[in-house]
Amino acid sequence: MQYIAIDRFEENLAVLEREDGSHFTLPRADLPQGAREGGILRVTESGYALDPAEEARRRKRLLDLQNSLFSEE
Repeated sequence: MQYIAIDRFEENLAVLEREDGSHFTLPRADLPQGAREGGILRVTESGYALDPAEEARRRKRLLDLQNSLFSEE
């Protein structure tokens, strides 16, 4: 499955990041309702869909990494 991260909004454009790190823009209006910076979109046949489960998984992975870097051992 292909995912796209919402990097940021610049006026009426959304700056999106592909899994390979490349960026592209789309009109903000083309995103699903409720899309926000840091959100994860799943690429579907009809466009993009929010994927809160994938977003939560990625946030947890980053938090776990951060905790491992700063934990005392």
